[in-house]
Amino acid sequence: MMRIRAFAALLLASALGIASCTPGEGGLAGPSAPEPSQLLSSGGGLLGTGIGKGLLACTPLPYAKTTRAVGPQGGSLVVGPHTLTIPAGALAASVSITAEAPVGTVNSVRLLPEGLHFAPGKPARLVLSYANCPLTAQLLPKRIAYTTDLLQILSYLVSVDDLIGKRVTASLEHFSRYAVAW
Repeated sequence: MMRIRAFAALLLASALGIASCTPGEGGLAGPSAPEPSQLLSSGGGLLGTGIGKGLLACTPLPYAKTTRAVGPQGGSLVVGPHTLTIPAGALAASVSITAEAPVGTVNSVRLLPEGLHFAPGKPARLVLSYANCPLTAQLLPKRIAYTTDLLQILSYLVSVDDLIGKRVTASLEHFSRYAVAW
């Protein structure tokens, strides 16, 4: 397994190195090399354009939806392979919370009620799995993106990528839709 990851990392580094050698920049003569995202998007599991800008493309997961009342004591919701944890003291009163994981090639979660905010210093924690994503995509650092319902990236959250567990974690200040990005 370790040899496969090392080989995949070497292959990815080679592809990125070739793509960076474009004419006019002291690189190879001839037609310009494709962008690394173009090399990887044809089955590599990356969507979007430009380095570091895009959502991770994965094998679709089944639809999942969970609704639970969470109050001042906090609580957790599991929706498919993803988890939302709300700490004690984050909410002043009990709220009916829904976490929905739509079917699609992007691992995402829609959290309702939309715009729900947490007490200062008490953010919720969202853990999104990417275990169903291609190996080449798993090698790049992942993060959680705050998106529109149409999966347009609005911003990136400070995230921690757990390569071994194949999941990425971020703190949330409010509810909306979030997706795994690279």
